[in-house]
Amino acid sequence: MGTFKIEGGHQLKGSIQPQGAKNEALQILCAVLLTSEKVTISNIPDIVDVNKLIMLLGNLGVKIQKNGPGSYTFQSDDINLKYLESEQFKEEGRGLRGSIMIVGPLLARFGKGYIPKPGGDKIGRRRLDTHFEGFIKLGATFRYNREDYFYGVEAKKLKGTYMLLDEASVTGTANIVMAAVLAEGTTTIYNAACEPYLQQLCKMLNRMGAKIKGVGSNLLEIEGVEKLDGTEHRMLPDMIEIGSWIGLAAMTRSELTIKNVSWDDLGQIPDVFRKLGITIERKGDDIHVPEHKDGYEIQNYIDGSILTISDAPWPGFTPDLLSIILVVATQARGSVLVHQKMFESRLFFVDKLIDMGAKIILCDPHRASVIGHDFKSQLKATTMVSPDIRAGISLLIAALSAKGTSTIHNIEQIDRGYENIDERLRAIGAKIVRL
Repeated sequence: MGTFKIEGGHQLKGSIQPQGAKNEALQILCAVLLTSEKVTISNIPDIVDVNKLIMLLGNLGVKIQKNGPGSYTFQSDDINLKYLESEQFKEEGRGLRGSIMIVGPLLARFGKGYIPKPGGDKIGRRRLDTHFEGFIKLGATFRYNREDYFYGVEAKKLKGTYMLLDEASVTGTANIVMAAVLAEGTTTIYNAACEPYLQQLCKMLNRMGAKIKGVGSNLLEIEGVEKLDGTEHRMLPDMIEIGSWIGLAAMTRSELTIKNVSWDDLGQIPDVFRKLGITIERKGDDIHVPEHKDGYEIQNYIDGSILTISDAPWPGFTPDLLSIILVVATQARGSVLVHQKMFESRLFFVDKLIDMGAKIILCDPHRASVIGHDFKSQLKATTMVSPDIRAGISLLIAALSAKGTSTIHNIEQIDRGYENIDERLRAIGAKIVRL
């Protein structure tokens, strides 16, 4: 189990470049299975979860060529479907939640897709019903081996249909879209997710010859085609990392520039941080966060009531940044209620912040009330364990702002989502060592 040792309380300065979007990468990489032609993808983040998926694709028979940092060419012209029923696949597929998205492309192109029950973050129940109900509506037969926790779908030919999703699942929508692009006839998906990651997937598929209308809305219309061609694709910068660096700048009262953020794809993220009183300046396609010498003050609602920040499907605020918001609020002037609606275990890291001196009341598994210190009382260093990717980066930000030297164990969780994070933080002045 890896460990970070962090000497907190130092101001940072400089610029930082966000990595490619992890959540986009997991979808885009699975889409290479839809064609036998070459697909070149750039700005791929060098992180554990993405590298696991690339390895899984290679074991499935995809030819993989590394062109340079973050750039790969994939060709799926000789797929080994027997791998899907091997013990090796059951083990490797189980270790990565994003592996669920290979099912849609395999089902569409080869008539069958299998997956062991995926793992991933311990952040509460994350059901797969949306994925498989979509496949069934497209004409697939579903089976589930309870002893091995192994899912399977099969179909001679998928047929387009209308479906109303019971939840606007991002991965569920992506999986169904990838299945529908090669189905016979027209598929209509209502209550579809419309996150920028999903928009990127749809745009890439359209360049490959798919016919998808309504991209960016919650109503997608997909006219099936017989085959898809190769293409080139560049991934967006990771909006979750961008939000993490905004939070880091505020908590350490540092002046930071976040480079090439693709402002038009950030949605509500800048405005939500501004509601906490954080100054965010747009400079071209960069974000500049000035030094907050006098701290930052949470805005109340116009009637004077306490601000609530909650997550929602896009264009609502992404749930992946609520833990960052919570940490940043611990040093604000004022109070805020953080309401995590989508995952019931994602706030269970707040006990570690309370140990550091934060004033937080955990109301229930979904809500936490934060009373800010206004930097009058610095967080205290402690030893802690990272429970998941987003809690891990939040605890790291807390440690960098705290008085004294903190230790974070189980940093493999942080490495799953953030590329060379210790090296990049040291480049802007952070005192962090990987043990």
